[in-house]
Amino acid sequence: MQKKIIYVLLDGIGDLPHPDLDGLTPLEAAQTPNLDLIAHNGVSGEVTSVGKGIAPQSDIAVFNMLSYNFKDQDYFGRGVVECIGCNIDFKEGNLALRGNFATIDQNKRIIDRRAGRKISSSDATEVCNLIKEKVIIKDIEFFIKPTIGHRVILNFRKKDGGKLGDNITNTDPAYDKINGMGVAMLDKDEIYITESKNKDIESKFSAEIVNSFTNQVVDVLRDSKINKKRINAELLPINCILLRDAGNRYPHIQPINDKFNLNFASLVDMPVEIGISKILGITPYDAGNFNEYELKSKILADKINNHDFFYVHLKGPDEFGHDGNALGKKKSIEEIDAHFFKPLIEELNNKEDKDIYFIISGDHSTPCIKKAHTDDPIPLLVSGNNIINDGTFRFTEEYAKKGKIGKILGFEVINQSLNLLKNNKHKF
Repeated sequence: MQKKIIYVLLDGIGDLPHPDLDGLTPLEAAQTPNLDLIAHNGVSGEVTSVGKGIAPQSDIAVFNMLSYNFKDQDYFGRGVVECIGCNIDFKEGNLALRGNFATIDQNKRIIDRRAGRKISSSDATEVCNLIKEKVIIKDIEFFIKPTIGHRVILNFRKKDGGKLGDNITNTDPAYDKINGMGVAMLDKDEIYITESKNKDIESKFSAEIVNSFTNQVVDVLRDSKINKKRINAELLPINCILLRDAGNRYPHIQPINDKFNLNFASLVDMPVEIGISKILGITPYDAGNFNEYELKSKILADKINNHDFFYVHLKGPDEFGHDGNALGKKKSIEEIDAHFFKPLIEELNNKEDKDIYFIISGDHSTPCIKKAHTDDPIPLLVSGNNIINDGTFRFTEEYAKKGKIGKILGFEVINQSLNLLKNNKHKF
């Protein structure tokens, strides 16, 4: 019988008790009969994706959850990962950054880091075309590409082919950068665009480039037609770009198929997860829009014959965490249960020649009461027909605290899960 592993990461799933849910977390309050069914054949534990005291961004969190730990080495940066995910021609020595379309006031106080989240692809393209036309930086060419919603990617390149340093601070005050890793800061009542500063002499020009770009973008967008149109439509203007997570080198990492001697595939739809799949040599499948859960379940069921291990990343819950919307996060979880897990279980039940195992967790916690990524533990569930249940009956924070797996770090999840499955008399 063929053995298959489905590894589902629910973005930002970890949470804390919330008053809008009678003191429950969104997972605990949600009605999830299909996840409950999986849990009845499973064991639980808690995961800290990167490390205690580190509130990670999604990129470094996912790398860790896929068993790649950068604790003792500098990380190459989210900007690079998203450039690769968006097929931007990134070369060694370029300076790549992730950006947010945002809204500021006349004093550069940030009104909304995501310009209200209401950004059509046509608005995003118009803003980027205007920036390409109007922003000029001496001796530098730059590439700018909108991706999904408020997200945008920048790549700066010296015209003479020289190297740009990447040891600079962010202009986005919501994130810090430590050893190349993006670390989330808790929301404050008032935040302003910050000036990028260089941390070594080689990066002085890079900080100057970023600051010149930022200031010119603010000037170009201030009275632009696109923002007059948005304001007339009662939408927040897109009048700045917040930049973070600079990187200047191409990642060279052991492919995940070699690391585990398994054939990996992924269902991912955000640029960062697509980039991670490419960097690790995972076969990515187009999964449609982030909330097309039934399509994702169908693709997974159709393609599972071709691979040993399927990594699935579902974005939905995280945005509600950032918005502080506990009821919305609960509803998002219920939609994933009904429209992803239910049809998937039904499809897999028809594949009698397959022995299916689930690993279900998240990349990080995004508690609604904090509106930001945190280092709070994430639930972990490992499930399969031959797993001896440890008293786990739901995939929740409360069951995770009591589970047999205990507390582990993100880079340990796959290895420990595979060992657990081996101990249940199966070979992988």
